[in-house]
Amino acid sequence: MTVTLADVAARARVSPATVSRVLNGNYPVAASTRERVLRAVDELDYVLNGPASALAASASDLVGILVNDIADPFFGIMAGAVQSAIGDAGSGRAGGEKLAVVCNTGGSAERELTYLTLLQRQRAAAVVVTGGALEDPRHVAALTTKCAKLTDAGTRVVLLGRPPAPGDTVTATLAFDNRGGARQLTEHLLSLGHRRIGYVAGPAERTTTRHRLEGHREALRSAGLPDQPDALLLHGAYTRASGYEATRELLAREPSLTAVVAANDTVALGACAALRDAGLRIPQDVSVAGFDDLPFSVDAVPSLTTVRLPLYEAGVRAGRLAVGADAPPMGGVATVRGELALRASTAPPGGGTR
Repeated sequence: MTVTLADVAARARVSPATVSRVLNGNYPVAASTRERVLRAVDELDYVLNGPASALAASASDLVGILVNDIADPFFGIMAGAVQSAIGDAGSGRAGGEKLAVVCNTGGSAERELTYLTLLQRQRAAAVVVTGGALEDPRHVAALTTKCAKLTDAGTRVVLLGRPPAPGDTVTATLAFDNRGGARQLTEHLLSLGHRRIGYVAGPAERTTTRHRLEGHREALRSAGLPDQPDALLLHGAYTRASGYEATRELLAREPSLTAVVAANDTVALGACAALRDAGLRIPQDVSVAGFDDLPFSVDAVPSLTTVRLPLYEAGVRAGRLAVGADAPPMGGVATVRGELALRASTAPPGGGTR
């Protein structure tokens, strides 16, 4: 049975005219109303009829890039690299260029799905979804369904920096080896003699957080040590403020800690600030390590020991996959490994006076 515009309007509890305005994008509509309409369109799998159907059969020159926070260098570097790659390798109608649209989700699961629906309605040539995934079964199921619909419609879907999607629902996945990188980092601290290691983790519901924490714990177990004690583990946002507040709390809980592992380099900057404010020296009193090797890491004082992820290179590859310039990896999944960058923020414990 064919789904009509009226069916979508009834599901979304709006008028058919409002549905038309949302789909055509030619009239302002409240954000909450737009999301409700797009959700109904998605649930009913509504397809425009008539001349619009003929248009839908042709690919557009649009590539969507989904990021959690474009102001975060982690996402900004990848988004910039994807855009550069699609400009260099694309075969769009406008002189070889494709139009890259960066969609900032703010970490919202609902907004992620909404943007994917909008890109589907715009007949996007490709979609690149960056960053760790939300570990919510309902969201995973909804995202998998949405990716499958995009792929079935001819849109190339590339996952960058997140685990593979269930089933054969995307074109390619470039998964960061967060677990392996975190294990290397903790093994380095253990080799220096650290045993009281505080861990400032990211949001508990994100795959990136879980995998990095798992790698940390694997290193502890391999060294014959117990898992990270709850007293030395705190979760928070991937922000400097989170690193600062969490490190202050760690020092209150365990004044004798000798090292802090941060969820990422931005969190590590906050940890360093908290240690300095507490009158402690880095690394003489407390060593600090981050993750990602963002551009500021080498210029921090002291320069930050971290795990370098090839964000730009991975973004370029994702962009080329998105426009079909590169063939997908065997099995559709490639693991992007990190490299330990040893700098001045880590040293053996006991080098300073507390």
